[in-house]
Amino acid sequence: MTIGSLLGAIGQGFIWGVMVLGIFITYKILNVSDLTVDGSFATGGAVFAITLLAGFNPTFCLLLAMLAGGVCGLVTGILHTKFKIPAILAGILTQLGLYSINLRILGDKANVSISQLSTNITFIAQLFNLAHTRAGMILGIIVSISCVLLLYFLLGTEFGASIRATGNNEKMIRALGVNTDNIKLFGMILSNMLIALSGAMLVQMNKYADVGMGKGAIVYGLASIVIGEVFFRRFSNFGIKLLSSVFGCIVFFIIRAVVINLGLKANDMQLISAIIVVIALAMPIFKENINIQRIGKLNSLNEMKQNKSSDLTVKEKLDKKISSEMGGGIDA
Repeated sequence: MTIGSLLGAIGQGFIWGVMVLGIFITYKILNVSDLTVDGSFATGGAVFAITLLAGFNPTFCLLLAMLAGGVCGLVTGILHTKFKIPAILAGILTQLGLYSINLRILGDKANVSISQLSTNITFIAQLFNLAHTRAGMILGIIVSISCVLLLYFLLGTEFGASIRATGNNEKMIRALGVNTDNIKLFGMILSNMLIALSGAMLVQMNKYADVGMGKGAIVYGLASIVIGEVFFRRFSNFGIKLLSSVFGCIVFFIIRAVVINLGLKANDMQLISAIIVVIALAMPIFKENINIQRIGKLNSLNEMKQNKSSDLTVKEKLDKKISSEMGGGIDA
């Protein structure tokens, strides 16, 4: 595996890590299964590509992509909170509708190239005289760290405490007078804004937007969160938990890059990703089973020791009794 491919995997990990932060909001904080991800990710990329082709500034295009992602989250949130449709089904419905919408945004084309246009990545590459891959990694680092800091400070406020409390105990926080539906609505909007931002940055990295670019995004995100938890399970700091999600995404893409460099075809990518996800999700269960087995062995050893000590105690009592009886008989 070359240094270039490793840096490319790390850059992809940071860019997709912004999407993972969005999934972290709904999946881990709000405890809501939002499946809008695959659609809103592609929406962010499509809006960025089309607005960039229209001549807008790349940074402004990123903001427009985030706004489009927020609208996707708003639709899912309204279906879930106002129409009482289950979150999973609401996300699926929005995702299905977004496929057609994304095609319309791209002008009824499956993909659109932006290879000849200036983007944030090309600006960084020209400014520091870097290769495209390394410039993309720098952009991913800047944006992902900025998002982690913003989320850390937002969720540390009183309003942020309401968001976290909604995921922990919705009935309790509702009894305190907090409108949990509005909290969920805000969380879904914020989540999909980050997801769309990640999609827009990926378009810059790949130099094209594709209608199916978000396929499997929810799986990548959940796997990254689980991988991050495996490495940072002992840490309870909320900021570390946010960083662990980004770190898990980097590890996920490094593993993918290593497997591809072993000689497997690009067509096997979905199978490779599925295997990585299964391993990541099964790892905590394996660890738990190993710990249970260790505890069981320790308990059985302790029981054996106690049984031996009790047997010795009984034997000692019998010996004392026999010796005392024998001593009494001799005296008589």
